[in-house]
Amino acid sequence: MHKLFLAAGSISGALSVMIGAFGAHKLKDYLLKVGRTDVFETAVKYQFYHTFALLFIGLLLLIKGDIKSLNYSGYCFITGVIIFSGSLYVLCLTNVSKWGAVTPIGGLFLIAGWIFALISIVKNF
Repeated sequence: MHKLFLAAGSISGALSVMIGAFGAHKLKDYLLKVGRTDVFETAVKYQFYHTFALLFIGLLLLIKGDIKSLNYSGYCFITGVIIFSGSLYVLCLTNVSKWGAVTPIGGLFLIAGWIFALISIVKNF
């Protein structure tokens, strides 16, 4: 499973840079016009933070072997990034505020990922 999370972290990192650059250059005027610059920056920031979390989980799995709670953590981080950052990207691009209602679901997955990481560290390290 470590390869999945290392690969997902690497892909997420590349996407974070590309999406961030796209927002800073091509979408800047639009985001300023609709007042969503800070929302877009939050989406990129959280995606990047959890990119590092995915790489961390992948490395821990590489070192310690298959640990169920670490796997859960990685899956939660992937799901959380897709739902949290994804919903914020869609919110910014469409300017449809209802997408903001989806974002907390992604946040719960991100929180669960950190809790599973904590459980794993307490039990296995």
